[in-house]
Amino acid sequence: MRVARSATLLLALLPAVSWAQQTAEAPARGADAATTEEAVTSRVPLDEIRRYVAVYNAVRAAYVDPVDDKKLMQSAIRGLLLDLDPHSTYFDKEDAEAFDEQANGAYDGIGVELQQQPDNSSLKVISPIDDTPATRAGILAGDLIIAIDGKPISAIEATEPLRGAAGTKVVLTLVREGKPKPFDVTVTRETIRVTSVRSKMLEPGYGYIRLSTFQADTGADFQKHVAQLQQQAGGKLKGLVLDLRSNPGGLLTAAVQVADDLLEKGNIVSTRGRISISDARFDATPGDLLKGAPVVVLADAGSASASEVLAGALRDNGRARVVGSRTFGKGSVQTVLPLDNGDSVKLTTARYFTPSGKSIQATGIIPDVLLQPEKRAGDDDLPASLTDYSEATLPGHLRGDEEGTEGYKAGDVLPGDGPINDALAELKQPGSVLARQKADAAKKPAPKPAAAAAAVKPVEAKPADTKPADAKPADAKPAEQPAAAPATPAPAKPDAPASTVPIKP
Repeated sequence: MRVARSATLLLALLPAVSWAQQTAEAPARGADAATTEEAVTSRVPLDEIRRYVAVYNAVRAAYVDPVDDKKLMQSAIRGLLLDLDPHSTYFDKEDAEAFDEQANGAYDGIGVELQQQPDNSSLKVISPIDDTPATRAGILAGDLIIAIDGKPISAIEATEPLRGAAGTKVVLTLVREGKPKPFDVTVTRETIRVTSVRSKMLEPGYGYIRLSTFQADTGADFQKHVAQLQQQAGGKLKGLVLDLRSNPGGLLTAAVQVADDLLEKGNIVSTRGRISISDARFDATPGDLLKGAPVVVLADAGSASASEVLAGALRDNGRARVVGSRTFGKGSVQTVLPLDNGDSVKLTTARYFTPSGKSIQATGIIPDVLLQPEKRAGDDDLPASLTDYSEATLPGHLRGDEEGTEGYKAGDVLPGDGPINDALAELKQPGSVLARQKADAAKKPAPKPAAAAAAVKPVEAKPADTKPADAKPADAKPAEQPAAAPATPAPAKPDAPASTVPIKP
């Protein structure tokens, strides 16, 4: 695998951050000492800085309660990043350490990827992690957490209450599509040791690998599972279902490694940013672990970021077909910038582009074979905020190149074994699922034209205050949204730009 030296992006940005931190101590510098980074950062609008300082001093002097300087400054920095996009964020030291734990796959919590909403009134579940307390408690992708242990999200410090000693309990108040009102779920915390790769044989010769996230060891674990499946198949698989449903992303380098293991040649992904050092290109090297055996990728609305990179790379290179629903559409790269006090800034620095040159930002990957989730009672009455699950709905998201095109529809979350069976059928006989869908559609009776129906049975006038027998109370509407997304729905200072979802308690 040939990789551009994208790790230098972090090194290139650090001088600017370091210089900004040192400016207060050394405001005057000679022109001869100015660097390119200093030249950029020195063009700060002084009038705006003075206005900020005036407001800062007013808050310190006149706010009804005393405000700690450190807390006030951190709030200002968080606000600076919050309005950029849903994935740029500020981590204090504790949050930064928790973020680093994601790459190691071990931490204390409930095991769920979350996206903070900009109004701080709720947390959106990007994805519950496989075989964790969150999954066993029945938490689903798309759920909104509006309270923790009875306290509204706006009244607590981010996700701190979700972490705690193994064996202790936490009560989450959730809003879920199909449910008329919020409800509580009790979850017992555990030490979460995330296994990002699982596998099994679906039928003799046909393997299945589930990638739940992309961690530092995902690439090596993927190779081990492929070898085990091939051994069970007698030396070579007839085909592989690669399940990326509700995979919120993770380390870009891990997704690139999996793609490289399945490709003989070709581009995997490229990144383009505002500065040239943000540009990177990842290409495959010879060697296909499956020796050409067909692959079907299973994806859904919870598949975000690095999982979209993998799906796009395999599809654009003609190596796999994608089955499922439109993916989340997080097509941006985040770089972690450590600060001198142990805090960190996670900053969006580039966009992903698939081998065909298309950006997945706010559009996602459109599957070759579209699957529909099982219909549930009440789905038709849901507010759009619960049914439209995508990057494109996040306030402040980066606009996609193809965003807003006619016919756009967000994807669906596809839980259960049904999609796996469809993916296997498509793997064994390409086109079989579409043929079955057309046959099923043909069996449904055609609806009567409205005019003809009116002629046969006129509509009776009803009193204005008459309610239909099946009228339902209005659904409880959650506060809307952040990301990515995800989560999101999305690691320790990565060697390459990280593609992540901000929080994993």
